[in-house]
Amino acid sequence: MARLRSSTATSAGGIVFSLDGGSPSLVVGLRRREGDRRGGTWTLPKGTPDPGETLEETAIREVREETGLSVRILAPLPSISYRFIQDGQRIDKTVHYWLMEPSGGDLARHDHEFEQVRWISFDEALGLLTFETERSLVATARALLPVTDGAGPQAAFAGTPFRVELSS
Repeated sequence: MARLRSSTATSAGGIVFSLDGGSPSLVVGLRRREGDRRGGTWTLPKGTPDPGETLEETAIREVREETGLSVRILAPLPSISYRFIQDGQRIDKTVHYWLMEPSGGDLARHDHEFEQVRWISFDEALGLLTFETERSLVATARALLPVTDGAGPQAAFAGTPFRVELSS
């Protein structure tokens, strides 16, 4: 039996949250792929770096493209690593995530990679997201969210070196 060739892959994305309405919510998207027997996957926005792009720049760009929202990075989150086989090759993939807040945009402007994009509660995400690794990451992110005192979520992350924003 032939051994599979191996390669590595890297992506970056984010958990975009809002505290509007008193209860925290986040953005998720429905991705449908040909041959997907599940009818699609509910997942967090993420994607592959362009040449010369930092992981933070990739995360901001991919979230903007896939959700239609402009975002700011507030803090790093744990990365997710997994392995899959594609076209006869074993791929070890790491996805780097950041906690983000929206600074503008509109979900209606999301690109074709997601069939549907919407805000959901953190509790709903734990039942809706397809992959256990993402559900676990959402639980971790929820524990980091500030209790608002009217100052907004940025106040809780003031001074973090991870505040990055790209212009649209």
